[in-house]
Amino acid sequence: MVNAVDNRNKMITTLLNGTNLALKQIVPVEHTISKPNLIKDSINVRFGVLIGIVGDLKGKLVLAGDIDMFGAIGEKMFGMEVTGDMLSSFSGEFGNMLAGSISTNIANEGISIDITSPSLIEGQAKISGFKLAIQTKASFADMGDLDIYLMID
Repeated sequence: MVNAVDNRNKMITTLLNGTNLALKQIVPVEHTISKPNLIKDSINVRFGVLIGIVGDLKGKLVLAGDIDMFGAIGEKMFGMEVTGDMLSSFSGEFGNMLAGSISTNIANEGISIDITSPSLIEGQAKISGFKLAIQTKASFADMGDLDIYLMID
């Protein structure tokens, strides 16, 4: 049992480190990452992207934040304003790019995962039904915060 818990904890740490590296690779803006927090209750999201994770680790990755912050990231990445339907499309693709980079980064550490297509969350969503959830926050100067939730099934 201890080995299973140690192995799961090592995979989670690797996934969190891979997430930070992926953010640095994808978003051309300096950011800080908060310490991970354990989430015991459901997660409330007004705007974000949900991506399923299967393989050595099973769960979900949720990127949540203010819609304007997603737009600001899109503008920094593409050099043009991202609004309306283009913002929704960009947000899903941003989640896909981040999750794909995470998958590649942790493969270098011997952990194999596959990701599902991104699902956009808009409105007021309550996410529950996970065994364990870890939340960390990426803070982008003058743009806002991106809450990153790793939910383990």
